[in-house]
Amino acid sequence: MTTLERQFAQTVAEHKSTIYTVCYMFSQDADEVNDLFQEVLVNLWKGFESFEHRSDIKTWIYRVALNTCISIDRKKKKVRTILQRRQSEVRLTMDINLFEDRDEDTRQVDMLHKRISKLQPFDRAIVLLWLENLPYEEIGQIVGITAKNVSVRLFRIREQLKQMSND
Repeated sequence: MTTLERQFAQTVAEHKSTIYTVCYMFSQDADEVNDLFQEVLVNLWKGFESFEHRSDIKTWIYRVALNTCISIDRKKKKVRTILQRRQSEVRLTMDINLFEDRDEDTRQVDMLHKRISKLQPFDRAIVLLWLENLPYEEIGQIVGITAKNVSVRLFRIREQLKQMSND
């Protein structure tokens, strides 16, 4: 194993939960989350050697993971649109239940996750980073907007989520 491969393996080991969290925000299907995870790793590997350390490695990992997941999410939506045109109704079902426990807290988390998954990918990314307790400045660096814009978007996202609770 080369030095670069060892550095990459160590970086992935240190930030694997970050990568997984981003992937999980874009799907609840275990196989799809694993596929997203693999795609993120491929993209991280492609850019690892050229990463210039102008930002924190975690910021770069978030950015690559989010861009990968958003890109794949867009492609999935295009495929769904094509399928829906061909069939009047396409039913997608989940064969897994990630929340086996059905207590009140679990139901709340499940409900929140369902609402967040209805948001646009960019807004989902912002919520994820906010839930990770990142400062607005860092969220802005990751998604490419100002800290003030992060604040405004989070306010609007909260309003959207409140509206969903009335539906």
